[in-house]
Amino acid sequence: MAISGLEITLRPYTITDVDDFLIYAGDEKVTRFTRWNTFTSKEEALSYINNFCIPHPHCRSICIGDRSIGFLFIKPQEGDDKCRADVGYALAAECWGQGITTRAVKMAISDGFREFPDLVRLQALVEVGNKASQRVLEKIGFNKEGILRKYTFNKGAVRDMVMFGLLSSDLKP
Repeated sequence: MAISGLEITLRPYTITDVDDFLIYAGDEKVTRFTRWNTFTSKEEALSYINNFCIPHPHCRSICIGDRSIGFLFIKPQEGDDKCRADVGYALAAECWGQGITTRAVKMAISDGFREFPDLVRLQALVEVGNKASQRVLEKIGFNKEGILRKYTFNKGAVRDMVMFGLLSSDLKP
C-alpha cells in the first residue's frame, strides 16, 4: 500500500476500528515483537479495543484517512516517576518501509511533551532483534542508552531489550 501523499493522523480508537485493527493485530509479522499475542478473532480484538484502547487516554490509532493502520501509545508514569512516559507502537505490515511510524511517533511525542507539564523523558524498550523499530527511534532523535540483558519474558522466552530515551531538552525547536 503506497501512501506517500496521504495525511497520517492520530486519533482515539472507536469500536468501528475492529476490522482494521484485526488486520494488523492478527498478523504474526506485526505482533512478533509486541507485548500482546496475535489476535485470532473479532471478539478478542473488540474486547481489547473496549477494555484497553478506548479507556486509555493516550492510546491512539495511526490512520490514513479514517482507516486504522496502526497502534501507538504514550503511557505517562505516576507519582515520583511522572517525569517519564513509555512509548509503544505497531503498524500494519503492508505499510512498513514508508516512514509512517516515524511520522506518527514524531507527532505523538510533540503532543506528549505539550500535554504533560512534568514530562521530561520519553522512553521505549525494543527487543534486540527488532532493528526496524530501533531505526524509527534513532531517526526521531532517541538515544540508545543500553541493553538490558534478560530483561523481560515475552512470547515464551526471556528477552534482551534495548532502552531508548528522548529528553524534552533533546528536541530541536
